[in-house]
Amino acid sequence: MLLLMLFALVVGAGTAVSPCVLPVLPAMLSASGSGGRRRPLGIVLGLTSTFAITIIGIAKVVGNVGLGADPLRDVAIAVLILFGLALLIPQLGERLERPLAALSRLGPRTKGDGFASGLLVGAALGFVYTPCAGPILAAVISVSAASGRAVAVGLAYAVGTGLMLLALALGGRRVLDRLRGSGRAAIVQRSLGVVMVLTAIVLATMLDVKLNQWIAQNIPNVNITAFVDNSSTVSRRLAGVRTHKVKFAPVTQAAGLPGVTTPALPDGGPAPQFVGTQDWFNTPGDRPLTLTGLHGRVVLIDFWTYTCINCIRTLPYLEAWDARYRSKGLTIIGVEAPEFPFEKDAGNVANAIRQFGIRYPVVQDNNLDTWNAWGNEYWPADYLIDKTGRIRYATFGEGDYTRTEAAIRALLAQAGAKDLGAGARTHDVIVPSSSTTPETYLGTARAAGWIENEPYSGTHTYTAPSYTMAVNDFAYGGIWTIASQRALAGTGATIDADIQAKNVYIVLSPPAHTAGAVAVFIDGRYSTTLKVTQQRLYHLAHFATDSRHSIHLQFDAGTSGYSFTFG
Repeated sequence: MLLLMLFALVVGAGTAVSPCVLPVLPAMLSASGSGGRRRPLGIVLGLTSTFAITIIGIAKVVGNVGLGADPLRDVAIAVLILFGLALLIPQLGERLERPLAALSRLGPRTKGDGFASGLLVGAALGFVYTPCAGPILAAVISVSAASGRAVAVGLAYAVGTGLMLLALALGGRRVLDRLRGSGRAAIVQRSLGVVMVLTAIVLATMLDVKLNQWIAQNIPNVNITAFVDNSSTVSRRLAGVRTHKVKFAPVTQAAGLPGVTTPALPDGGPAPQFVGTQDWFNTPGDRPLTLTGLHGRVVLIDFWTYTCINCIRTLPYLEAWDARYRSKGLTIIGVEAPEFPFEKDAGNVANAIRQFGIRYPVVQDNNLDTWNAWGNEYWPADYLIDKTGRIRYATFGEGDYTRTEAAIRALLAQAGAKDLGAGARTHDVIVPSSSTTPETYLGTARAAGWIENEPYSGTHTYTAPSYTMAVNDFAYGGIWTIASQRALAGTGATIDADIQAKNVYIVLSPPAHTAGAVAVFIDGRYSTTLKVTQQRLYHLAHFATDSRHSIHLQFDAGTSGYSFTFG
């Protein structure tokens, strides 16, 4: 335990000088540069206090009420704007300091030195600073704050980051004191106010998030805490914080399926609760479910999203298990964890549930809070929980259906279910072909297979290739506006592709307030026109066998594309 706390202390200090702190640092240094000498201490105390509270407790509370991180970020932006204006307008600063002076009873007497307002500014910055926490804090957030070990690790991390930030604040203070000593106090103060307001604008426009993403993609080894985060020793210690040691429970073989070996069902520890969720579907009154309330039943958690073709191909099995075993004590819960922004829309999710005929409960996990609490990394992913609320089985991706059903039956038998009978019967199963073109995306974030280093960020005119492309090649034509995830069609927008598949799918979104269309040509001949009325996955083409074909698509202006998948 002491070793893990030492790691947390070191990583906390390292985080304070890592790239992700860049959006916070200007505001902290600016706020530290005004007021008396105790102000930097107030700012760092406020920052580390809210940071520690957030990572240990508030993150869990906020997740349970579905508030998410955005309101906390908005609070930070509002405080930065307020105090930035206070530095720009001295009269406003005096009025603001007067009521805040009462907070000085909580710390050293301010004597007008801004310790109290520093606490408030630092407290707001703590909410923005929290995402800087690396993998070593995943255990702290994902386990109960009541755990002594979790609290100790969180506090060690906060102390380490606080000490380093205080050193930075005091160093910046010395530099600013010299500038003020040159008779430029008013200019320095107003400059600090401008910096704080600009920082708030950066946060409000998400430029800080984009900066962190750019750093992660272009300078992957810049994180100085990576040596600790990736340490095998730390990983083993974190595993001890997250879960209990694996214990093997007896498995009831009599409930198994003929010819199928029932998998081992190790005790993987208590299942994380649903946190940060939004709308529920297919529950009485669409009211939320809790794992505590489902004790006594076997629960299957399915992480999915409605445009994921791999997820869609698992639905016939989930629906068959729900129909066969619900009355025997099985509850399936689909956790809709979106990949694209429009998948957060409750209306789109409701339409998908109706389209696929899903009858088991589904919950939206728009901010991936429950996804992160489980440490999940895949669409689809299935976790089985026994009647006491403990994880006993997991499988990722497509396939492994017979073993999963055998595990379901074994856990139902352990829960006391009788007469499970024959296995479930599936319908409308789609078996993917063995050799297909890999999935690709139309945006810049994960595009693959596009010729001549396409696509380019922003609005550009593309020239469709005049030559025969190689298999698995894609090319734009006409005017497109490309973002990280979305490609928005303009005048004359086309896509050409040479693919190997039996089935071709594309995720599309219609223009605002109207329907769109995509004309489909296969091997040089017109095939069909897709009417794009919803934000969902569309079945673009079906062939008798897994075979190679050229595809040409003509888009109505305003129609958006997100990804191609194949099967």
